[in-house]
Amino acid sequence: MLDVSPQPDAAARAREAAAVAFSSEGGRILAGLVRACGDLDLAQDALQESLAVAIEHWPLDGVPVNPAAWLTTAARRRAIDRIRRDQRFAAKLAALGALLEQEEGLPDRPAEDGAVADDRLRLIFTCCHPALAPEARVALTLRALCGLTTAEVARAFLVEETTMAQRIVRAKRKIRDARIPYRVPAHEDLADRLDSVLTVVYLIFNACYSAASGDQLVRRDLASEAIRLGRLLVELLPGEPEAGGLLALMLLHHARRDARADDAGDLVLLDDQDRSRWHADEVAEGIALVDAALRRGRAGPYQVQAAIAAVHMEARTPAATDWAQIAALYGILERMQPVPTVRLNHAVAVAISEGPLAGLELIDAIDAEGGLERYHLLSAARADLLRRLGRNVSAADAYRRAISLCENETERRYLARRLREVEAGEG
Repeated sequence: MLDVSPQPDAAARAREAAAVAFSSEGGRILAGLVRACGDLDLAQDALQESLAVAIEHWPLDGVPVNPAAWLTTAARRRAIDRIRRDQRFAAKLAALGALLEQEEGLPDRPAEDGAVADDRLRLIFTCCHPALAPEARVALTLRALCGLTTAEVARAFLVEETTMAQRIVRAKRKIRDARIPYRVPAHEDLADRLDSVLTVVYLIFNACYSAASGDQLVRRDLASEAIRLGRLLVELLPGEPEAGGLLALMLLHHARRDARADDAGDLVLLDDQDRSRWHADEVAEGIALVDAALRRGRAGPYQVQAAIAAVHMEARTPAATDWAQIAALYGILERMQPVPTVRLNHAVAVAISEGPLAGLELIDAIDAEGGLERYHLLSAARADLLRRLGRNVSAADAYRRAISLCENETERRYLARRLREVEAGEG
C-alpha cells in the first residue's frame, strides 16, 4: 500500500508555515472578519478553526502559495457555516450576506470611517474603548490583535488563566451589550480615543520592564508584541506625532535589552552597561522617529519621554550624558503629567545634574505628599543618594525598605548587593 502520510520534516515545515502566517496576518484576517460579521467571538472561533484545518491539511497538500489568503478564505467559510448553524440564524442574516458577498469576490461595502478605514485600526479602537476597564483593554488587545492565547496573556501579567479568561469574556460581553461600534471614532473624538489606545500599548510594553514578580528582568516576547502594535499605529496614523513618539520610546528602551543584565543574570544599570551591546539600528530608528514627531510642533508625553531616552542613547559615554537637558525635559513632562512617578524621575535627574542633596530634598517632598509608599524605586533612589552623601546608616535603612517592597528577584539581588556595600562602610 502506498504511504501518503507526510514526512516528518515536511509536516514540521507545514506546521511552522501555518504558525508564521497566523502570527503575522492573524490580526488583519480577524479584523476583516469582524468588520463583515460584527461578532468578535464568531470571528475568533472561525480563525482558530481555519488554523486547525491548515495544520491538518498543509502537511498532506503542501503549503499554499499565499498562506494568509488561504487562511482568510478558510476562516470566512467557517464563519458562514457557523452562522448557518446558529439557532439565531435570522438575526445574523446581515452578517451572512456580508460574508457571502466577500466569498463571491464582490467589492466590500464602502468604508464608513472617513480617511482611516483599515480593519485593524477599527479593531484596535474597539478593543481599547474607554467603556472597558483598562486591564480588559490590554488583555483583549493582546488576545485579538497579537494572537496570543489566553494562557499566554495570563502568564504575561502573572494571573491565573481562568482569571484572564473571565476578564476577556467580560470585555467581549461589554462590547456586545453596550453595542460598542466597530469603527474608528469621528475626527473630533479621535484625540480622546487615541489616548486610550496609546495607553494600552504602553501598558503592554511597560509590563516587560516594570518591577514585576519573578526572576525575569525583560519579557522580550511581550515587548515585541507592543512594538509591533506601535508600528501598526504609526503605519495607520502617520499624522499622529504621539504614535511616533510612543514607538520611538519603546524602540529606544528595548534597544538596551541585551545590556540590562550580565552573564549571571544580575541587573546592570544604565551607566554601567556595555553600549556596544545596544542595538544600533533600533537606536537610530528611535531617534529619527522622535525627531520627526517633535518637528510637527505638537509635543506630548510620549514624545518627551522618547526625547529623554534619546539624550541617553546619543551619549557615547555615561560622563557625556547631558543631565541638565534631561532634568529640563523631565520638568516639561512633569507639567504635562504631574504624577509622583514623573516627579521622582525628575528628582533623580536633578540629583545627577545639580548634586545629590538637591535631589534628596525633592524626593523627601514627594514622599511626604504620599502616593508612592509601596513603590520600591522611591526607597531605592533615596538609598542611592544617601550613599552618595556618605550617610551609610540611613542608606542601609532605605535599601532594606526597597528590598522589602521589590518583587523582582533580579532587582532584589542588585539592591542586596548595594546594601552589603553600605553596611560594610557603616563603621
